Amino acid sequence: MAHTPHFDLSDPAFDVTSDVVHAARDQQWYVETNWGWAVLRYAEANAILKDRRFRQGNARWPEQNGIHSGMFSDWWAEVLLSIEGDDHARIRRLLMPAFRNKAIAAMRPRFQALADELIDGFVERGEVEFVSEFAEPYASRIICVLLGLPEEDWPQVAHWADDLGRSFGISVAADLPRIEAALDGLHRHLDAVVTDRQATPRDDLVTTLLQAQETDGTLTRHELGVALVFLAFAGMETTRNQLGLALQTLLSHPDQWRLLGERPDLGGQAVEEIMRVNPTVTWITREAVEDVDLHGLHIPAGGIVQVLSHAAGTDPAAMPDPGFDITAVRPPHLGFGSGVHHCLGHFVARTDMAVALPLLARRMPDARADGPGEWLPVSGNTGPVRYPIRFTPGPRSGG
Repeated sequence: MAHTPHFDLSDPAFDVTSDVVHAARDQQWYVETNWGWAVLRYAEANAILKDRRFRQGNARWPEQNGIHSGMFSDWWAEVLLSIEGDDHARIRRLLMPAFRNKAIAAMRPRFQALADELIDGFVERGEVEFVSEFAEPYASRIICVLLGLPEEDWPQVAHWADDLGRSFGISVAADLPRIEAALDGLHRHLDAVVTDRQATPRDDLVTTLLQAQETDGTLTRHELGVALVFLAFAGMETTRNQLGLALQTLLSHPDQWRLLGERPDLGGQAVEEIMRVNPTVTWITREAVEDVDLHGLHIPAGGIVQVLSHAAGTDPAAMPDPGFDITAVRPPHLGFGSGVHHCLGHFVARTDMAVALPLLARRMPDARADGPGEWLPVSGNTGPVRYPIRFTPGPRSGG
């Protein structure tokens, strides 16, 4: 029998999209890691994410990194990612109306106007630092619009969200002071917004959630605060990172970039394909709630599995031609998770990226990376820190 590799997911040099991972996938569907078993193939990954013998395993993330108490540990235990059962179902049900497809689809013109405004700010230069000049303000301002915050708040919200995003990184223990400072700042800011909406209701998400709390008493003020902080940071950080990864993927396939600029109707399909091959959430955690025997692997109760989303998404057994093609129709990718913990904000992310990417492709038709940029480790949550791009300006409208 071939030697079974062992992955160190906490090593900043480890790349979950590497040939080493693909070679391991060719041998068997899982490998051992320093944080449980890693699942490498699509069929088993998809099955585990929907298997009710597993729960969301993120609740133990602080503890796995030596963080056993304090502000971050307490907050992490209460976010949607960590809670289970009736509380999870109740809070998710109360948050759901604000994230329905119809509600988000109505915001497409606003997303398009924002994308064009940001591109207008740099397009004549023929160069852009994509993270700071587009991805971050775009993602942050959309969150401000959703929550009903003044759009001029976006730099501060982005700063807090960026620091809070480190809670998903592999250096969470070292980053704890920054994470807790951001958590405190964002919580105070949003708490003031809630107080204002109690006095002066508006047509925004905070008012909608506050009215749900007041009418049926099932969402406490504390739960509302925890949820809003999580929505603000998760929505901003993941969208910003995923936009950068989208550009990285598309620019490495110039024919696909050119096609997207010519056919904006492919925006939604491009998002699905990008998240299949280059997701910002590189692994999805689950914890066994009972002993599980699965295809020759015994996972004891409390055992942790990490679904490697890129490995599963490019598994040739599920995708006979796993190369990048924005016109292809594939089995559902796992970039937003699956099962009862499927990402609540997936319509927002899908819609804002589907709007932005064709506009960028049309207005930067020959875009190319200007140097290697600076990137987070390709493990945990990944994405660009800096991503400079050069291009010849294209037309603003489709003509």
